[in-house]
Amino acid sequence: MKAIRVHEFGGPEVMRLEEVEDPNPGEGEVLVRIHASGVNPVDTYIRSGTYAMKPALPYTPGMDGAGVVETVGKGVNRVKAGDRVYLAGTETGSHAEKALCKESRVYALPEKVTFSQGAAVGVPYATAYRALFQRARALPGEVVLVHGASGGVGVAAVQFARAAGMHVIGTAGTGEGRKLALAQGAHEVFDHHASDHMEKVFALTGGAGVDVIVELLANVNLGKDLGILAQNGRIVVIGSRGTVEINPRDAMSRNAAILGMVLLNTPEHDLFEIHAALGAGLENGILRPVIGKQFPLAEAAAAHHEVMEKSAHGKIVLIP
Repeated sequence: MKAIRVHEFGGPEVMRLEEVEDPNPGEGEVLVRIHASGVNPVDTYIRSGTYAMKPALPYTPGMDGAGVVETVGKGVNRVKAGDRVYLAGTETGSHAEKALCKESRVYALPEKVTFSQGAAVGVPYATAYRALFQRARALPGEVVLVHGASGGVGVAAVQFARAAGMHVIGTAGTGEGRKLALAQGAHEVFDHHASDHMEKVFALTGGAGVDVIVELLANVNLGKDLGILAQNGRIVVIGSRGTVEINPRDAMSRNAAILGMVLLNTPEHDLFEIHAALGAGLENGILRPVIGKQFPLAEAAAAHHEVMEKSAHGKIVLIP
């Protein structure tokens, strides 16, 4: 089979399309023929060697994907050959024609959901659910601010929050991105390039402040986030590309909480809850993954570059 291989950490150019042997499922494992592989910012961090967790070299990137079960190993009874599935983690990497997964990381993909949409579920939607419901404990009626509401995680957070009865405010850097966030359920969307956009968000709440902030770029926004929080407000930090200086008194005066999260740290019982919710949302149409751009597998380097662009909208997907 063909697979993207990384033999040294570095920029997108270190990825090469190579011919490798097909993996064989062992006990409790599932082999999936990949129809679409999702690209996430975390994939680029791992490839560059800057992420805390580094795989042994060489390796195949990719956590998200969707396809059809080809074969299963001994003891597997939740899925069978021919089943449509989405992946939430693999043993061999999803940027390939086939991927080996633990049975616990393979989930049913409803017929109404395309493979490309399925490849947009595992990391973005699980991250959004964990941030909103497991970390922030967001409740119906609360005001939620989603920074970067036009990206993969942002779109997922907007859909979840709106469906749960929250008042959803988004930010996006382009007109197209703002239209997308509104179409996905945000009540209002502001241009995060505008110098006064945080003041506008605060004014929109009548001075009460925002209850929950989903933060994808903490090194830029965290200090300002604290200034627009409501009493007992919560900020969930999903992403950051550097350090930031804050005034702790802003948190103290609001009895606020700054909550960090990394999806890979999620306990198994919480993952079970997450994917039960994702499966139901995909089935009933509440969750509607948005695909930004699709690239052939051989153009993985271009896809990794694209996912880090500020103008990226929706999920970036590779097609083997």
